[in-house]
Amino acid sequence: MEKQFDQHISRQFNQELEMLRQDVMAMGGVAEEMVRDAVAAVMEGDTAKAQRVIDMDDQVNEMEKEIDEQSTMILARRQPTASDLRLVLAIIRTVNDLERIGDEAEKIARLAVRLADVDRPRGNYQELENMGNTVRGMLHDALDGFARLVPETAVKLVREDEKVDVEYEGLLRQYYTYLVEEPRNTSRVLDCIWIARSIERIGDHAKNIGEYIIYLVEGKDMRHATMEEMEKTISDSRS
Repeated sequence: MEKQFDQHISRQFNQELEMLRQDVMAMGGVAEEMVRDAVAAVMEGDTAKAQRVIDMDDQVNEMEKEIDEQSTMILARRQPTASDLRLVLAIIRTVNDLERIGDEAEKIARLAVRLADVDRPRGNYQELENMGNTVRGMLHDALDGFARLVPETAVKLVREDEKVDVEYEGLLRQYYTYLVEEPRNTSRVLDCIWIARSIERIGDHAKNIGEYIIYLVEGKDMRHATMEEMEKTISDSRS
């Protein structure tokens, strides 16, 4: 269910808030591109693509700083209340998670460069690609839910994150077995473990953005809440 906030008497205030939201979506688009290309660089052994991801991290960092500055100015000048204040605070939290997603994508890209110099396994890192596609889909859904103010997105992301966590634990068991059975490939396997860890963290950050949507729309802090508590909060607001 989508929700819209009321317009303000001040047209300039409306424009400031809309520009802020658009900047968040632009930053989210860059972060999503970084995740996609970082995982692709691992799969393809493409060091040029990996380097582009590494270079893009500076762009994400600058976007975070600019949005933080804009948010601070709005807080100081407009002294927003109620839903407007929640919007600005949700934006500040969201860009922090997007910046961390960029950091994790950069880590994956740097590891992709190292992996490009070693023998590739028979499975060609297929398990990492599957997990990477899942979290990229989570990030896309989180940004879409944030743009359209759909709190139900948070519940969907919690379910997806639980699947990613199970997949991650399975990958760790598989990689630890490789460490024992193929000690000559220890360096490559350890790099894969770190890539899987970064992918899992990206899923965590996407889930966080979903929680901010509930805070933004319903005014309830859902950090550390269970899925059942999220569902009840959303259901109560609809009744």
